[in-house]
Amino acid sequence: MKGLKYLVLGTLFGVTMIKSEAASWYRIHEMFRFESFHMFGIIGVAVVLGAILVAIIKKKHLKTLKGTKVPLHPKSMSIPRYLIGGTIFGLGWAMTGACPGPLYALIGQGTWILIVVVISALLGTLVYGALREKLPH
Repeated sequence: MKGLKYLVLGTLFGVTMIKSEAASWYRIHEMFRFESFHMFGIIGVAVVLGAILVAIIKKKHLKTLKGTKVPLHPKSMSIPRYLIGGTIFGLGWAMTGACPGPLYALIGQGTWILIVVVISALLGTLVYGALREKLPH
């Protein structure tokens, strides 16, 4: 029962991703070909909303549901690190047609081939963990 709230939130997130077509391969393909504003609009709204919510969390010193402080640590702006990581992320997104966010929703929708993408993403995470100290900071 402890994980029920996460299951419900995850399900709502997945339904939202599917219904808004944010998980649609065709919409993602249109975005990377600069043929449609749909995905740029969704991403833009998410970035603006996220920035507003972080500002509210900082200003009002909001706490988590467990009552602990929300950890917001400043990031170092290492250009090579973000350039390399963003390029790898973007290439993976373009090749698979799926951002990591809706992968499980797409599998739940019946797009079973994306199990290969989930396994690949998990392996990539393990490789990153093994090489993290050797990568540019």
